[in-house]
Amino acid sequence: MESELHSIGELARASGLGVGTLRYYDGAEVLTPAWVDPQTGYRWYRPGQLADARLLARLRRVGLPLADIRAVLSGHQPHRVLDSHLRRLEDGLADARRELSLIRTMIEQREHPMTTTPSDLRLTVRADGLAAALDAVRFAVGADPELPALAGVLFEADGPVLRLVATDRYRMALAELPALGAPQQPVPGTTVPTALVDALRTLLPDDTTEVALTLGGGTFRAETPDHRIEGTTPDLDYPDHRVLTRLDPRHRITLPAADLRAAIETGATHTLPSGPHGADCQVTVLTLTPDGGLAVAADPTPDDVHIALNRDYLLDALDAGRPDQLLLELGGPIAPLAIRTPGRTGTFSVLMPIRLPEPA
Repeated sequence: MESELHSIGELARASGLGVGTLRYYDGAEVLTPAWVDPQTGYRWYRPGQLADARLLARLRRVGLPLADIRAVLSGHQPHRVLDSHLRRLEDGLADARRELSLIRTMIEQREHPMTTTPSDLRLTVRADGLAAALDAVRFAVGADPELPALAGVLFEADGPVLRLVATDRYRMALAELPALGAPQQPVPGTTVPTALVDALRTLLPDDTTEVALTLGGGTFRAETPDHRIEGTTPDLDYPDHRVLTRLDPRHRITLPAADLRAAIETGATHTLPSGPHGADCQVTVLTLTPDGGLAVAADPTPDDVHIALNRDYLLDALDAGRPDQLLLELGGPIAPLAIRTPGRTGTFSVLMPIRLPEPA
């Protein structure tokens, strides 16, 4: 039999993959040998597996994740998998260019502090738009005293829009609204502390009144014709939301928000006695139904497309902005869930999944 097969060393030399790498992909059930000698444990591969090994080497070279490598080699929608990975790479390159532009600006400010430091950034937005954006992200603001950088809302000017971001690590919410006065070049965002955010929300009228925002220099100021509020902002780095929200959903489900809320409130839950979400955390499992809908599952099977989520966090996300319709983007049990409002591209929330314990 051995004369008809390639040894692991021969396959390594012919494919460019190391012997240790081939052993790893055997253990990961990506490229398993045709035969393993029961006496020596030595691996042998069919001649036809050389093409798979060479393809695997190239997939590794472009940084394809393990699950996607497995899908390509198994022939499960390989072109779709490659297209999705290419989009991720292009998004990552765009993020890198943006960050490098910010880095160059920061370096110039350090080298020429008296001449290149810009004045405070002044933006003009509508009061009702800002109120809606704050309502869409406030629920996700962090409250952990050991993570002070998350205790507020990031205000980030990006060309013609103002983006608001909030996260507590387990969920993230983003909202965008039109803004006048934002520079075309990217500038660092400003984290507005929670107390200042809440005070700002109380003074915003629900109409088209213009609100003048001043960001930068360690301060935040908001002015309407009748009110003015200002305060200091922390000099802390906020997480890169682009990395956390670069999603690759496999399923998109549109449904009325009220129907999903009712299903969650009356559906089965699982209790986790401990974990990062605290003791006795109530978990809801959403599963994809055969007709392409969504349901709350009591006992999902491993073959079901499902995701487990903190029940309270899920209800908070549904309440944010109180939309009538929802678009849910589901990738799988270990991928984040995106909750969007149709027609509002830049306003959405992301919930991190919870891994349920294996049944005894």
